[in-house]
Amino acid sequence: MQKKKPQRAEAGNYSDRPRQKRPPFGRERRETGEQKPRRAQNQPAFSEAEVQSGAVIGRNAVRELLKGGRTVDKLLVQKGERTGSIVLLVAQAIERGIPVIETEKPKLDAIAGFAPHQGVIAFAAEKDYCTVEEILSIAKERGEDPLIVLCDGVTDPYNLGAIIRCAECCGAHGLIISKRRAVGLTPLVTKASAGALEHLAVAKVANIASTVESLKEKGIWVYAAEADGKSIYEADLKGPCAIVLGSEGEGVSQIVRKTCDGVLSIPLYGKVNSFNVSTAAAILLAEAAKQHHSK
Repeated sequence: MQKKKPQRAEAGNYSDRPRQKRPPFGRERRETGEQKPRRAQNQPAFSEAEVQSGAVIGRNAVRELLKGGRTVDKLLVQKGERTGSIVLLVAQAIERGIPVIETEKPKLDAIAGFAPHQGVIAFAAEKDYCTVEEILSIAKERGEDPLIVLCDGVTDPYNLGAIIRCAECCGAHGLIISKRRAVGLTPLVTKASAGALEHLAVAKVANIASTVESLKEKGIWVYAAEADGKSIYEADLKGPCAIVLGSEGEGVSQIVRKTCDGVLSIPLYGKVNSFNVSTAAAILLAEAAKQHHSK
């Protein structure tokens, strides 16, 4: 007796089969975060600070920036790109005393977010700089002895912003930074200062050591903050004084240290041999402010 073949469902008729509710192929991995986005080949990895530092990109934009007279921290020029209109931009920057730094193309690409930069990027300050004399005038208007902070090569925008916040909270009359090998007043500095930048005068000078000499001639005692100096709690900081904070890696440079009247230190009781520069600024300035405002 011949067996009957089982009937097959008509093509496309799956109504009698239970359907599993699941997303289309591959979506599960994306939704759970298991699938990572691919990085473009040969794309350099740069810090968020560089990408979001308020760059003015392209020759036309930089030309208008220089025309407007706004304070410019530095000009980055692609190596080998000294042709055409870029020559005029470089000449204008040099005439205004703006540092011009030759930079490799991959770094310019990253700073510009890979938008066309035409071989030139400028960094405009978030706030116009004042002069050292204006900082001293602020102290005079308040009827107080000057309390000034100098940053000798601080390169991290978060550190500079935190130092500005500490200085303003402690009643400092102003802060002085260097034109070269240091961070300027970028958007990240503004953010890290938590609004303090709006209330603190900031001067930018060509040479920190020369500025120290000038302050000393005006009767201001200047101290470098380093590990092998006199304890901050034993120092007499009453009267006009200024404190120099060094870079994150090297500290206060030797030439600046030799120019200062003395060296101040924070006593340490743990195993780590130093504070972060912005943390050290908070401790040093708090003690200086205490002595300045004590009766």
